[in-house]
Amino acid sequence: MGVVVPLEEKQKEPGIEGLSALVAADMARVNQTILSRTGSNVTMIPEVANHLISSGGKRLRPMLTLAAAGLCDYRGDGHIKLAASVEFMHTATLLHDDVVDQSDLRRGKAAARKVWGNEASVLVGDFLLGQAFKMMVEVGSLPCLDVLSSAAAIIAEGEVMQLSAAKDTETTEDEYLAVIRAKTAALFAAAAEMGPLLAGRPKAEIAACRSYGANLGVAFQLIDDALDYGGSSAKLGKNTGDDFREGKITLPVVLSFRRGTESDREFWRRTLEKSDIRDGDLDTALSTMRRHRALEDTVERARHYGAMARDALELFPASAWKKALLDVVDFCVSRAH
Repeated sequence: MGVVVPLEEKQKEPGIEGLSALVAADMARVNQTILSRTGSNVTMIPEVANHLISSGGKRLRPMLTLAAAGLCDYRGDGHIKLAASVEFMHTATLLHDDVVDQSDLRRGKAAARKVWGNEASVLVGDFLLGQAFKMMVEVGSLPCLDVLSSAAAIIAEGEVMQLSAAKDTETTEDEYLAVIRAKTAALFAAAAEMGPLLAGRPKAEIAACRSYGANLGVAFQLIDDALDYGGSSAKLGKNTGDDFREGKITLPVVLSFRRGTESDREFWRRTLEKSDIRDGDLDTALSTMRRHRALEDTVERARHYGAMARDALELFPASAWKKALLDVVDFCVSRAH
């Protein structure tokens, strides 16, 4: 009955191809900017940075920046550096996350921390954040700098919130959603907000793009949560069950714990709070989630946030840009990531 089966079948449907085609020329410039800004006389910096940057990520966040600029008829060049800044911020958080989570895989390859060590991963992440802010200053838009710097602080807060909630099976759904709004959705929101800010659009359009990005980000993370228990390593780019082994409290766990029997709750306390994981426990976790419809309902909530993202764009007239951004919502909700 695995909830991921229909998700994987839908992967063949139109996804981000339309968006990729629309932003192809600008994305080539973004990629060139990314490569040039990872250069350093310190050999290890480009090695570590390019290990992750060249590992095949979809570059969804910078593409949102480019698409929102197109949606809002922006005619300048600032969106190129801001899109690169967004990708550097994202890459920095991945480098830091893998150290905090002690992850071994990232996008199907050995995590940078496994190749160069935790110290190098953290410091190269810091280097990329510095380069991101340097490019923001070069663009010269104070509102854009304000939004992206605020997002950087919010993301860090989300990481600390997640650390505080780690292994806490009493975490509520509201508390968990607060974590992912900060940790994941904040950068999606900021990425989408760059276009209307650069184009000097009215407040309503700026708010609409921000709402689109924020709700898309929540949907994206909720699908990741479901896939961690029902996907495959090849699809996820990391080991399935990593969240379980790392004691992460994600929405499927929250729902299973709330809906479960006392025996179910004792299982979650043993495995997640006490880190006492035994052979077969991941299968037990999955069967418990299925019994309480935790995976299905996590996906259903993702669809809800996806619908809000779609509604946010209704303010804009029909265009190829709008259609591509709407398709991204369908991709994020239906993907096998």
